Amino acid sequence: MDFKTADPGFYGMLKMYARENRKNMTDAEASLWDAIKDRALGVKFLRQHIIGQYIVDFVSLEKALVIEVDGGYHSEPHQIEDDQERQRWLEQHGFRVIRFTNEEVVFNIKSTINLIRSYLRPTSVLPVREDV
Repeated sequence: MDFKTADPGFYGMLKMYARENRKNMTDAEASLWDAIKDRALGVKFLRQHIIGQYIVDFVSLEKALVIEVDGGYHSEPHQIEDDQERQRWLEQHGFRVIRFTNEEVVFNIKSTINLIRSYLRPTSVLPVREDV
């Protein structure tokens, strides 16, 4: 894996945004953070962490797993393209990316956590999401 931290050229600018994002989590992000912080799933997660030139919602560097929680604006055409580009970049740098909508996290946290757990298990076959 090439990147585990920020691209030095973007770090100064992104650090400010990441800090602000940590202070102003959405309800869905706060709910998920409560469920995964303090090694609750057996691995350490970081929130609003800079990887390359991106800020990811949550990441386990140990498992190279990025978790994104998407609000409504992620369904806008330009944001869909940006998210796809970002995901391709992260995957090219060795990360697996799993995405949830705010609604999935808020209204079905148990299912969300179970799917995250399945990504953390050592296996060669990852679950396939039907709704993606």
